[in-house]
Amino acid sequence: MEWAEKFRDLPKEKKLLAVVMAMGIAGLIFIMLSSVIPDGKNNNTPEYNTVSESSDSESYRIETEKRLADFLSSIDGAGDVKVYLNVGSEERYVYATEGKRSKSENKTEEERKYVIIGSGNEKSALVETVQTPVITGAVIACGGYDNPAVQEQIYKAVSSALGISTGQIYVTKLKH
Repeated sequence: MEWAEKFRDLPKEKKLLAVVMAMGIAGLIFIMLSSVIPDGKNNNTPEYNTVSESSDSESYRIETEKRLADFLSSIDGAGDVKVYLNVGSEERYVYATEGKRSKSENKTEEERKYVIIGSGNEKSALVETVQTPVITGAVIACGGYDNPAVQEQIYKAVSSALGISTGQIYVTKLKH
């Protein structure tokens, strides 16, 4: 006996039940297949918050060196200037959090959770701020090193521009 003949012999309610069950099974099969079949998106493309930290830190250091060298060369008597910066940490992301605090007789409890944005597979934590890499030292080579007034201006300018102490700065004569 074929399936079509068996289906005709069923009462009307059982036919409806059989159709609903067949649709449910087909739906489950489609769900299982969707996890196996690629979704067409290129999985090699990074998400917006995925960062190559070393390249960002390196590019930040190089850009800051160029800008500082350009600025220091404009100091009267400094001459040619070369700058090397030491970066002590990578770029850091600070994620947004939300929380609640509850007090009881002797205790205070605090619960903090990250703020999540997106839906489905595209969920990610909300970036509140991005902290730039920390500069921990500077070496400056300049043509006007022989002049003590120029040396003092270089130390003060670098200290102010980078927010580091003069003890973290070394100034030397530029070799021509």
